[in-house]
Amino acid sequence: MVLIIRSGLQVRHQQKPPAFYTPKKGGKKVSINLWLHTGLDLLWLANGVVFVVLLFVSGHWARIVPTSWEVFPNALSAALQYATMEWPVEDAWVNYNALQQLMYFIIVFIAAPVAAITGVRMSEWWPKDAATLNKIYPAPLARAIHFPTMLFFVFFILVHVFLVFTTGLRQNLGYMFAGTNMLGWAGLIWFLVAMVVVVAGWFAARPLLLAPIANLFGRVSSR
Repeated sequence: MVLIIRSGLQVRHQQKPPAFYTPKKGGKKVSINLWLHTGLDLLWLANGVVFVVLLFVSGHWARIVPTSWEVFPNALSAALQYATMEWPVEDAWVNYNALQQLMYFIIVFIAAPVAAITGVRMSEWWPKDAATLNKIYPAPLARAIHFPTMLFFVFFILVHVFLVFTTGLRQNLGYMFAGTNMLGWAGLIWFLVAMVVVVAGWFAARPLLLAPIANLFGRVSSR
């Protein structure tokens, strides 16, 4: 997500692209920043499809799909508890509290599909000659929705990381990175490894390093 957000902002704010990418089999020439953003999006979508399939196959969908309207007042109650720094007592290893369940549902089943649908509309794969379809779903509309959706993801990540750190760092990281409810250091170690990878990826996402990789799938040029 960090690299997707970074490359997306590069695409949004680029004045003169540092390089261009053209597919081997022909097609539209795009900036290397857009090539990176699109490639990362495809990996994110593939990961999301696998996640959703496993979610339903395993039956864990019940953990994040609300089945009662009571989730809304209960989520408000949990939010007030968080605001007063009195953490809800539910054990996330067993079940999520109402606010967690509602937010995870929004992320997986609303925000992620919206990001994908609006992203596809702005991509080079969208049929430009489909006049009726383009009139029904214009690019400016997709662009107006896509950026706020990204901001929502950033907000969720910041709040999520803050709460992970403040409501029991070792236990929460054990849940997330080590897949265990035993209090230990494995989750923290894997988290630090993941952070090193993220930071390395952040600095590696530069045209000089991206060009050799992009050349494996197409042609990189300066114009």
